[in-house]
Amino acid sequence: MKAKVLEVIRKFNLIEPKDNIVVGVSGGPDSMALLYILLEISREIEFNIFIAHLNHGVRGKEALEDEKFVENLAKNLNLPFYSKRVNMDEYARKKGMSSEEAGRTLRYGFFREILKQIGGGKIAVAHNKNDQAETLLMRFFRGTGIDGLKGMEYKNGDIIRPILGIDRVEIEKYLKDRNIEARLDKTNLEPVYNRNRIRLELIPYIEKHFNPNIVDTLWRASNLFAIDSNFLEKHSDVAYKRVVKKRGKESIVLDGRLFVKEDISMQLRIIRNCIYEVNGSLQGFTNRHILDVLNLFLEGKTGKEIHLLYNIIAKTSYDDYIIEKGKGHRLQDFEVELPFDGVTYIDQLDIKVVTKVFSKENVKINVNERFKKYFDYDKIEGNLYIRNKRDGDRFVPYGMLGSKKVKDFFIDEKIPKESRDRIPIITDDNNILWIVGYRTSNIFKITADTKRILMIEIFH
Repeated sequence: MKAKVLEVIRKFNLIEPKDNIVVGVSGGPDSMALLYILLEISREIEFNIFIAHLNHGVRGKEALEDEKFVENLAKNLNLPFYSKRVNMDEYARKKGMSSEEAGRTLRYGFFREILKQIGGGKIAVAHNKNDQAETLLMRFFRGTGIDGLKGMEYKNGDIIRPILGIDRVEIEKYLKDRNIEARLDKTNLEPVYNRNRIRLELIPYIEKHFNPNIVDTLWRASNLFAIDSNFLEKHSDVAYKRVVKKRGKESIVLDGRLFVKEDISMQLRIIRNCIYEVNGSLQGFTNRHILDVLNLFLEGKTGKEIHLLYNIIAKTSYDDYIIEKGKGHRLQDFEVELPFDGVTYIDQLDIKVVTKVFSKENVKINVNERFKKYFDYDKIEGNLYIRNKRDGDRFVPYGMLGSKKVKDFFIDEKIPKESRDRIPIITDDNNILWIVGYRTSNIFKITADTKRILMIEIFH
């Protein structure tokens, strides 16, 4: 195992002499194997190891025991130790994201805080071959393209994954042969999160009924996808530079006559590059958004425009195709009544709203879904509506007793002023149920007394 990891480190230039390497150590088998293999390799390549442990605040006493275990480990190894305690679930609710997303954001934020303190370096995480297989399946189910199917990389910015090509069987043997103790996170054995269900239920089913070597098969597939993706990315960079007519901080102008001559694969990538450059991120943008922009451009009618997320606008002007940051254009106020059981299309936001009422015993609630939420149906007063914000709006955020101005909530969430009127709000006749994508109301939370549940799901 050491030889394999050392070969990868040298091939992909993961670690250089004198590097600072912050190792994320949960205490579990994967991170323990990563730490000890790096300790072995540090005798051949001189670099500095810093142990970092984040307590997510969701497993109570067990999490505190994990933290103490890693702290004692660092002392015994005479290595610098950094730890931090957070409330992952509260952060997820506040930011309107899944617990998995919140955990990832908090972890890497903490690791980068350490990098700043120690003068820079890299973050080593313990993703392995099985994690890669799970990631590919998750992305495939979400409808990702070839770029997503290449999976995780050995090196991505300041993040390195030295044991990405090692499977769990080899990791467990490595620990057993060296009598290395590791902690077991029992939540990894519960099919609560999507990744856990794939790990515990789907992959074993595939191994039993279809392909006993599915993990290796997916690993080889990810490598093939990576080769093709990297090839396309190089060519799309060339095509992008060829068709860009004017480039500003908040606006990209493409030469429409050159754009239409490109292959559709290049056209889609050019649009993605434009959005990334103008917005600074592709987070939240789906393949549907990209295709909508492509259809607008290929239609070729001047003066047409569509509004995307985060106030990004795509429009046409004669032979110019433009993607830009909006200048505060405000969406006109709207309000649409929703049925308690049905499907409603909201043209103003280009979304679909699905509503359905269930008996409590017939609902399996997943609190981690950002655009699917559940409410106590019998607490709803009057009719149900979807609208954008209004002056003076107030609501009672989940987990709180007092009300808060929606305007103040948007400020706290650092939502740009020009984007706020495009955030859907679900209400009844008297109260806000949900600021979609962000926070539900405490008034309508599910309790032991709840008998009927209203499910609301938003499709972009």
